[in-house]
Amino acid sequence: MPKKDTALRIIPLGGLDGIGKNMTAFEYGDDMVLVDAGLMFPDDDQPGIDLILPDYTYVLENEDKLRGIIITHGHEDHIGALPYLLADLTRKVPIFSSKLTLGMIEGKLSEFPSVKAPKYREVTDGSTITLGAFTISLFRMTHSIPAALGVFMSTPAGTVLHTGDFKLDQTPIDGQQPNYHAINQFGAQGVDLLLSDSTNATRPGFTPSESAVGPALRHIIKNAPGRVFVASFSSHIHRLQQICDASVAVGRKVVVTGRSMLTNTKVARELGYLNIADDDIVDAYDIDRVPDEKIVVMCTGSQGEPLSALARMANGEHKSLSIHESDTVIISATPVPGNEKSVQAIVNALSKIGCDIYDKNRALVHVSGHGSSEELKLMLAMAQPRYFMPVHGEAQHLRAHAALGRASGIPEDRIFILDNGDSLEMVKHKVRRGHAVESGVVYVDGGTVTEANPVVLRDRDKLAQDGVVTCTVVLSKRGRSATVEIASRGVAASTDEMLAAEGQRLVRAQVDKLVGSGAANVDALRRGVRNSLSNQLWSKTHARPMIIPVVMEV
Repeated sequence: MPKKDTALRIIPLGGLDGIGKNMTAFEYGDDMVLVDAGLMFPDDDQPGIDLILPDYTYVLENEDKLRGIIITHGHEDHIGALPYLLADLTRKVPIFSSKLTLGMIEGKLSEFPSVKAPKYREVTDGSTITLGAFTISLFRMTHSIPAALGVFMSTPAGTVLHTGDFKLDQTPIDGQQPNYHAINQFGAQGVDLLLSDSTNATRPGFTPSESAVGPALRHIIKNAPGRVFVASFSSHIHRLQQICDASVAVGRKVVVTGRSMLTNTKVARELGYLNIADDDIVDAYDIDRVPDEKIVVMCTGSQGEPLSALARMANGEHKSLSIHESDTVIISATPVPGNEKSVQAIVNALSKIGCDIYDKNRALVHVSGHGSSEELKLMLAMAQPRYFMPVHGEAQHLRAHAALGRASGIPEDRIFILDNGDSLEMVKHKVRRGHAVESGVVYVDGGTVTEANPVVLRDRDKLAQDGVVTCTVVLSKRGRSATVEIASRGVAASTDEMLAAEGQRLVRAQVDKLVGSGAANVDALRRGVRNSLSNQLWSKTHARPMIIPVVMEV
């Protein structure tokens, strides 16, 4: 049994440096609980990287303590790392979440046949579970996906309330408001530490209700002359429901395309979270049987993903659907930071087609799923925490949320802004900073999960910018250069011409010089070839392509 003064450790392993890869470990004595296991998508400065995961080395090192994983909702930034984490764990660990979220997790894991199915444990609003020293209560929150949950933990050291992602929507699509009674009850009972979503902390006022999007969608869909294509997050079931409702109301059939869109709509329909009759859905291959003015296509691609359905349709590469000048495209999402260029590229491709394009700047086709500053202050008022830690966001969001905490009466020395890997320790209801643990990110690069390697990314960036030059030198046994061959990829035409005209002469002269000086070992020749070509290319073209010298003796 742990001692009475054992510390509760709160260790954010992700979610404090951007939008995504949320993961927080809670540890008391010999027990650990993990809340969320998400991923994020790469930026332009991470070429070739498919996904970015939080470094969960600390969890693996303490696997014997792990009693369960609680998932607050089904977005990728909260469930996406699960297949990789489960593959690295040596034993089955139960996963607790709502029916919809578990269904999405099960669908995701079906893509990873080598990962053994975990123990699924359904929980709902009001559920209470015991995991070692943790007594955990789940309560309903509203977000941009149904069945989102908040988490209240009681331990011998004190209590923690984790909001998960949320906004305080008074008129949610499914009628399921946040459980205000539970939050106030926890506040009255005593919340020692509040971890609260900071994503929209810099936005004043209140975030509009999801129901505000419905009328705008229906107006556009009703008045569109041809087919309507709506790009949205595939996990945004509330938005998909409104698209379906608007389509059916104006007499249009719905087509679903995009792998994740097909998977999530199937799961949501089977579990009763997305309601649309079979007769109102048309297969993409049967779309030609329905008049254009009777079609709405729900697709992926709202973030500019190059392989998404919208991107392939915009570029004329989709196997069954195409977008024409008479069609209408609705981008029902906000670009995640870092995706703006990709989204704009798709918009430009659609503009060349000549179709009508709607985004949030033209009509109310999107609202955020995160609470703005007034909602965050309401959460602080209801929870009445003794200590406060902003989570989920970039540095500016965390600091803005901390300022809201100070304005709400929490003393400065009881507000903690942490980095991933930092920790807090709670003993006898008092919170202080603790020791940091190993943290960072790991990359999913093709089929490989690998640690961050700045050298690899730098090389890929260099290749993308300046290209590569390969110089092959074949030496005779007597040390005289027999042949020099230079090949290039991704370099400017003028550089190619310079290499053809001067490169071979320059390399041959350098080899003769080194051989004549007696420095004819292979390593010295490689260095000499690389340096001579690099200097010549820079002086002539002001470019530094990667140079790969190959020296062979025959």
